[in-house]
Amino acid sequence: MNISFKTRPQLSLSIFAGVLSLFTLVAFNVPFFKYAFSQLESGFNAWVVGASLVLIMLIANYFFYYLLVWLLRVAGRVVVALSLVCNAIGLYFINTYEVLIDRTMMGNVYNTQYSEASGYFSLSGVLYFLLLGLLPAVLVMLCKVEYGSVKRFFANIGLSLLALVVLAFANMSNWTWIDRNATQLGSLVLPWSYTVNTFRHISYVRERNRKELPLPDAEFTTQSRDLVVLVIGESARSDHFSLYGYERPTNPLLSAREGVKALPAEAAATYTTAGVKAILDHRPTDDLYEILPNYLYRAGAEVIWRSTNWGESPLHIDKVYDNAALRELYPEVESRYDGILLHGLREQIEQIEQTEKQKVLIVLHTSTSHGPAYNTRYPSEFERFTPVCQTVEMSKADRQELINAYDNTILYTDWLLDQTITLLQSLSSWRTCMLYISDHGESLGEGGLYMHGVPRKIAPREQLDIPFIVWSSDSTLTVKPRDCYEQYAIFHSVMHFLGAQSPIYDEAQNIFAQE
Repeated sequence: MNISFKTRPQLSLSIFAGVLSLFTLVAFNVPFFKYAFSQLESGFNAWVVGASLVLIMLIANYFFYYLLVWLLRVAGRVVVALSLVCNAIGLYFINTYEVLIDRTMMGNVYNTQYSEASGYFSLSGVLYFLLLGLLPAVLVMLCKVEYGSVKRFFANIGLSLLALVVLAFANMSNWTWIDRNATQLGSLVLPWSYTVNTFRHISYVRERNRKELPLPDAEFTTQSRDLVVLVIGESARSDHFSLYGYERPTNPLLSAREGVKALPAEAAATYTTAGVKAILDHRPTDDLYEILPNYLYRAGAEVIWRSTNWGESPLHIDKVYDNAALRELYPEVESRYDGILLHGLREQIEQIEQTEKQKVLIVLHTSTSHGPAYNTRYPSEFERFTPVCQTVEMSKADRQELINAYDNTILYTDWLLDQTITLLQSLSSWRTCMLYISDHGESLGEGGLYMHGVPRKIAPREQLDIPFIVWSSDSTLTVKPRDCYEQYAIFHSVMHFLGAQSPIYDEAQNIFAQE
C-alpha cells in the first residue's frame, strides 16, 4: 500500500534534531575521538574527558540543528542536508589523506581548481558521498517535522545552552589539555571544522585583499643585461633529490652540470598560497606588500609570469600566462605537463632583446610534484621507477609504488631545470641565473601523513625541508655558506643579481657574493 507524503507521521523537532545529532556523532566524528583518546593518559580522568566530549558534541549539534530548522524551516533543512553532504566529503579527506580541516586547508579548498580537485576522488569517495552524504540528506528533506510552539523552542534552546555551560565549567581542570590540542581537535570535528574555518578564511582573505602596500622605490644601478629565471616548485622535498644525497638517481642531468649548487632550505608554510607568498615577499609578514614581480615591474624591469599552478598573490604585470593562456598559445603542446612552461620562451626573450630593457625576471610556477596522482604529472618517458601508484587513495596504496611515482616527478623536475639552464646558456648576450625553490615539501606516508598542509608548528620535516637549487652564467658569483636558507632569500637575491637597490633590500638575506 502506498503512503502519501501527507499521511506519513510527523517527527517532533526535538526528536528530529536528536537523531541528527546522534548520527553526526557516530558517522562523522570517529577521527575526532580517535585523536582525542590518543592524547589522553589512561585513567579515570580520560573517561571523564571522553564522556564530556561526547555530551558536548551531542548537545552542540542538537542546538545547531534545532535552532537552524526552527528559525528557517524548509530552508534550514536544506542547510542541514548540505552540511551532511559536506560532512561526508570532509570525512573522506580526513580518513583518506589524513588532513586537518583548519583555516589554511579551507583556503586550499576554495582556491583549488576543478581539474585539480577531481584528481582526489575515487570509488570510495563516491560511496562516502552517496551513503553518508546524499542518502541522509534526502531523508532529511523528505521527513515531516512538527516544529512546536515558541515556548518549547525557548525551553529547548535554553536547556541546551545551560547544559553546555555546565559541562564547560565542570571540565575547567581540563581546559589546559583542550587548549593544547585545540588545533587538531577543532580541525577534526564535523561540521564545525569547515563551518568555523570557512568564516576564518573569508576574514583572512578580506584582510589580505586590502590595497597592496607599496614598497619604497627601487632603481637599477648596474648597466649589464641581467636575466633571472625563478622556478617555483610544487610539493618538492629535498631528501628525494639525489643532489641532496638521496640514494636514487633522481637528478642525473643536474648532477652532471658544473656550477649547480643545492642549498639547504626550509619552507615558511606547508601550503601553496603561503609558500609562494613567502618566496615573493621581502620579509615575513601577513600584510599585503608588493611582491617581487610587481615591484620589479614598477621599477622598469621586464617581468614574465608563466604558470601551470595557482595560489599566487595578485599580479600587476602585463605578461601573465596561466595554463589556459599557454594552451591557447601552444595548442600543439601537451598542456598536462610543465614542459609547456618552456615552450616559446626563447622567442619571448628574443623579443625583449629588441627593446631597451636591460633587466628581466621570468617566473615559472610549476605543478610537477602535486599529489595525489603523482603518476599523471610527467610524460611516460620519465616513468623510470616502477611500478607506480595508480590510485589517489594514498593511505591504501603500496608505499613503495607511491614513492616510485613521486620520484618520477623529481626526475621530470630535473629535466625541466636542465632544459632551463640549457636555454640560459644559449643567451650569450645576457648574464643569466636560475633559481629553483619549492613552495613546501610533501609527506609520503611517514607517520601516517600524506601530501601537505599540516599546520607549520606541528608539521613534519618532510613538509618543511625543500630544495633550493642555483645556477648562474656568471663564474665570479659565489654563494654564501649558510646552515639553512629561507624562502625570503629569493627576493633579495634576485634584487642583487639584477642590480636593484632599495631601502628594503636586505644584504643578510642575499645569497650571492662576488669573488
